[in-house]
Amino acid sequence: MPTFNQIPRTISAWILLWMACVGTSQAADSPLTADRQQELKKIQMQGVNFLKNSQLEDGLWTTETVPGISALVTTALLESGVPASDPVVAKALKRLEGYVQKDGGIYYEKSNHRNYETCISIMAFHAANKDGRYNSTIKNAEKFLRGLQWDEGEGIESSDTAYGGAGYGGHSRPDLSNTQFLIEALKKAGAKADDPAIQKALVFVSRTQNLESEYNTTPFASKIDDGGFYYTPAAGGTSQAGKTPDDGLRSYGSMTYAGLKSMIYAGVNEDDKRVKAANEWIRRHYTLKENPGMELMGLFYYFHTFAKALDAMKVDQFKDAEGTQHNWRAELIEQLASLQQENGSWSNKQKRWYESDPNLATAYALLALSYCQPAK
Repeated sequence: MPTFNQIPRTISAWILLWMACVGTSQAADSPLTADRQQELKKIQMQGVNFLKNSQLEDGLWTTETVPGISALVTTALLESGVPASDPVVAKALKRLEGYVQKDGGIYYEKSNHRNYETCISIMAFHAANKDGRYNSTIKNAEKFLRGLQWDEGEGIESSDTAYGGAGYGGHSRPDLSNTQFLIEALKKAGAKADDPAIQKALVFVSRTQNLESEYNTTPFASKIDDGGFYYTPAAGGTSQAGKTPDDGLRSYGSMTYAGLKSMIYAGVNEDDKRVKAANEWIRRHYTLKENPGMELMGLFYYFHTFAKALDAMKVDQFKDAEGTQHNWRAELIEQLASLQQENGSWSNKQKRWYESDPNLATAYALLALSYCQPAK
């Protein structure tokens, strides 16, 4: 396979055909102008071209010990319109099948990230499952995930701050990032909003919000009370954005969008105080220049959760606290276009959470862009 510096600058014939097909399927009442739609197609396919050329000979991306990256890339390609029959995607799916374990999980055998890797793999297989060939793989993985969730099976009561959450899948405490992936994976596997596992997860998600209510009576709830979300209230509580002097856990952007999206997936309606408070936090901190509260750390993860949450809210225009209306899809396309590298990839100069890896950052960017497609 070519190296990153050898990736062709021109877009191949199949890409041009893909662009034409997508263009004919887009709704006439799209929130995007024709020029913005063309820009979307262009940067998507440049990103796709990069990932197709950066695949390793064994069908993976980056490393065999972190299959979550390869599963995320595969999902991004599929959600960007590349068919499961495409040689690159077919090779990746076949390789991911090799990570299916006897317990139903889909992970690297020595991994401590079994929940994360299984969740992302479910998303990849679901996106490729047009003919039902992965039905049993998905169902077995779903059963595995349900067994990882922190609940009565771990000997804890519903009052425990870990209850309902999901961690990486080792013995560490649960967190909102892994829990949002759990909810989404269960949803992809066919679980409804009222599914017991999703409702248990909602208990945990509600406790990661800086909002004192009947849903959250943790010691952290009233210390900031700004409606945003943080990483975890379990095991003493952690926010990647740090603490206030009185040990309040600071809210930040990626977790707030993840928390809001998870609540919507769990059936919480727009009139609920939790959703209203999260929406107000987003209105006060709306930006695509950074991950609010974290600067550039986790920026591409942020773009991903930003797009999914606003898509779940079913809004084309989002009004910030200053009263400015934002066409979030158009703004996201513009921002990602400005950050794209000449070879079609994206990467974060802030290395935390592996986002300096262009495969991972490009996968996040393409997944975010997939929610900008008018026919999504």
